[in-house]
Amino acid sequence: MPTLTDLVHFCDQRTRRAEFVDAPAAFNGLQVQNDGRVTKIGAAVDAGMAPFQSAVAQGVDFLLVHHGMYWDMPQPLTGRFYERVATLVRGNCALYSSHLPLDAHPEIGNNALLARQLGLAPRRGFLPNPGGDIGAIAPHTGTRAELRARLEALYPRVIAIECGPERPREVAFCSGSGNSAVAALAAAGADTLVTGELREEHFNRAQEEGLNFYLCGHYATEVHAVQALAAELGARFGLPWSFVATDNPL
Repeated sequence: MPTLTDLVHFCDQRTRRAEFVDAPAAFNGLQVQNDGRVTKIGAAVDAGMAPFQSAVAQGVDFLLVHHGMYWDMPQPLTGRFYERVATLVRGNCALYSSHLPLDAHPEIGNNALLARQLGLAPRRGFLPNPGGDIGAIAPHTGTRAELRARLEALYPRVIAIECGPERPREVAFCSGSGNSAVAALAAAGADTLVTGELREEHFNRAQEEGLNFYLCGHYATEVHAVQALAAELGARFGLPWSFVATDNPL
């Protein structure tokens, strides 16, 4: 039977965790340990009491998340913060988090998978990080109407801001929040961005700079990488895995 140490080592190596500079609160890697045994893997976007309860109910004892448990820490371990930790400990469920490493990965990262699900092949990156470019840019030969239709077939809610060319030359991908990506688009030479969410003022920027934005939801654009990593873990160690969905509309 694989151990917790085996799975953590695989995740650290596969995501190149140590090479990335991330927000301190991301705290990539093992965040909560269990007794060392792993029998079922879970994948979720967010750390929180509801996904923890669902994972434990499904028999998960190693849970992968994109957004870890410490974004709103430090906090006293009381109330809902205590319940988060207590749910994991009572369920003997380890928690492993991977934020930017799972956005940037060229094979199983959110941005690479966002492009590939549209039939596009990333050719270069943008948003540099010591571990590698976080965003991905892919050439595009169709119309923006075709791009929008493909996104609307994949995502339950798509906000389209179409102030750029009707035939985008290149499409940039930045899962989750795309706020940092907008300023980098011009320097990267891209005219179209697929992302999760943007701030209100970016509508004016789209008009002024002639850009297309497609907002598909922060949560919805970040379900891909944790599932891909969980699938690889399951295949590597012969373990079942499941996706712990929370139906987050944001």
